This record gives sequence, structure tokens and C-alpha cells, in this order.
Amino acid sequence: FSKSHEEPLIPPMPCHAKTNVMFLKTHKTASSTVLNIMFRFAERYNLTVALPADQLFHLGYPRTFVAHFVEGFETIGQNYNIMCNHLRFNPLEVKRVMAANTFYFSILRNPIPLLESSYIYYKNNVPAFRSSKNVNEFVASPTRYYHPADYRENIYARNIMWFDFGYNNNAEDDTKYIQAVLKEIEQNFHLILIADYFDESMILLKHTLCWDLDDVIYFKLNSRSRDTVQTLSPESEEQIKAWCSLDWKLYLHFNQSFWRRIEETIGFELLEKEVDHLRTRQKELMELCLSEQEAVRKDHIRNRALLPFQSGAANILGYNLKQDLDNRTLRTCQKMVMPELQYTSYLYSVQHPHKKRKEVGLPLLWTSHQEE
Repeated sequence: FSKSHEEPLIPPMPCHAKTNVMFLKTHKTASSTVLNIMFRFAERYNLTVALPADQLFHLGYPRTFVAHFVEGFETIGQNYNIMCNHLRFNPLEVKRVMAANTFYFSILRNPIPLLESSYIYYKNNVPAFRSSKNVNEFVASPTRYYHPADYRENIYARNIMWFDFGYNNNAEDDTKYIQAVLKEIEQNFHLILIADYFDESMILLKHTLCWDLDDVIYFKLNSRSRDTVQTLSPESEEQIKAWCSLDWKLYLHFNQSFWRRIEETIGFELLEKEVDHLRTRQKELMELCLSEQEAVRKDHIRNRALLPFQSGAANILGYNLKQDLDNRTLRTCQKMVMPELQYTSYLYSVQHPHKKRKEVGLPLLWTSHQEE
């Protein structure tokens, strides 16, 4: 690249916010919080969301994704901006739904706390978890409880991230195979975030997508009360690395590239400043919106419309909003705390007003578009 003339020193062009974005929502990885961020972003910029068809809340999961799982795909075709509900990744079919310039990202979590979280959350649904007493007993000898015949029901019990990315979660741990999969994921995704460093992930996402700080502000959603967390023994931790070795290698690889990406694009100094900034802004919003400065247990949630979906032995926390908020603040705050199923159902009714609304089985926050 030769300069024919000296160029004046001008500041770099301000970038434009990317509005075609696909988020692969993985399980038990803080992905419900990311989904809420995506939904609010879609509303802020009036974007279309590829929502699950009919009464479903996920895009065909755990079946491998195909385009017709999206509501209106036949008529709307490729004109969706945002896709972020649960699906089992299938790049060719997702590409049929999303524009060519779509930005793809996902999030991973350390498989050790991930498995414990899955165990509590899916305790009643997964045969391998149901038949064991607690998480330590399960990981001490998983093959006693995990039977290949129940493979469909047992996906949450082994290498769930590997499965969500579209791969065989019972595959042999073979170096060549793992390298090939990691390479493929790197080709399909522009960015992989790390749930264990959630705030740092949000800053990296903001920079990469050229979004504002307020676009990545969040209240932690779908977390559970501390008393439902089971402590893993050091032996258990080692056993999980071996039992979920595909996920473990996936996590190690992308945890490394995550920090490398931060170093190359933002630098640690600016990262720290921006994380502080994010947390300060988050605190301000919590003080503005919430009557308690923290999430509360399910039986303490006053407005039933804001009750998150409850599962297994987990007590899924939610929020109480302050009573006397003006309409505009109330609407902002409600969206910050709106659980996944309610938000999906609400967006669906806005985007597909002629279709039967998705039943959440809870009172509605807003019944019609007139209240918008």
C-alpha cells in the first residue's frame, strides 16, 4: 500500500452499529441475560427478530435447526436482523434465514460450574441426573447413570456446549477431530464470549459490534438462589474435565482466544475502565428500577407477570420494580427484568399480531399494542 500523497491526520471514522446479529444461545451460560440484551437492542432500533414459530419458545431445539422453525420464514425470507432464541446450530440453515453480512457470536462457560448448574436445573428432566443422589455422586461414576439409550434426554448431562454448536456430544475425544471442530467454529463465528468474565465479555461485544454502553447494560437474569448450589469436591472437578472433555477443550481454546482478542482490540487498561463504567451504570439503573437492590426468590416476586420459568431443584430469581415509576422509566425497567419466555411472547405478538399469542401461563404485562 503506497501513499501517493501525504494524508492529513484525521481521526478514524466512527463505526456504525452492526444490526444483523446472530447469537447462538447455549445452555446455562448466562445466555438468558444476553438474549434480553439482544431483544432490547432489537426494539431500540426497530429490528426484526427471527422468532420460533407458533407456540414454541425455542427454534426447534434439541432438533438440529432448519429454516422453517422460524415464524414467517416462508414469507419474510432472509429479512431478519436478529436471531437469538435457543437452537442447535446448523450453519447452512441459519444462513438461509440471516443476511450475508450477519455477525455471529456465542458464549461459553467453564464446564465445571456449568455441569453443576445443569444438574440442578435439569434434575427432573434428565434420566442420568434423576437416578443419582447429587452432582458429586453423578460425576464420580457418570456411566452408572448415563445410558446411551437415553441419549436424547441426557444431552444436558455431557458436553452440552458441544451439542449446542451442532456436534456429537458423545464423540470420542480425538485430537484431530477436536482441532477440526474448533477450526470450523472459528470459521462460523466472529466472536466467542466467556460467561465467567461476563462484564469483560459485554465490553468486548460492545466494541466489536460498535454498540453503546447502554446497549450492553443488563440485570443478571435466570440466576438461582445460592442455597440450591451444590459444592463440587476437587475430585469431582477433575472428573468433570474428563467426562466433558470435549466441552473442556472447547472452553480452554476460546478462553485463550477471548483474552487475546481483548489484548489486541481494547487493551487491559481500557477494559478495566469500561468494566467499571458498565458496573456504575448498572448500579444506577438498579437504584432507579428496583425496590430491592438485588434479585429475589420466586415467592417474593410481587408481579406474577415477571416470574421467571422455574425448573428442577433451582429457585430461579427475579426482580421487583419500584412502585411509583413514571411510564417511560417503568417500560425501560420492565424490559430490563423481563424473563425470556415473557419477552419472546411479547415480541412475537408485536411482530406477528395476527397469530395466536404464545402462552406463557402467567398474567400478561401488556395485553395490546395500544399500550406501546
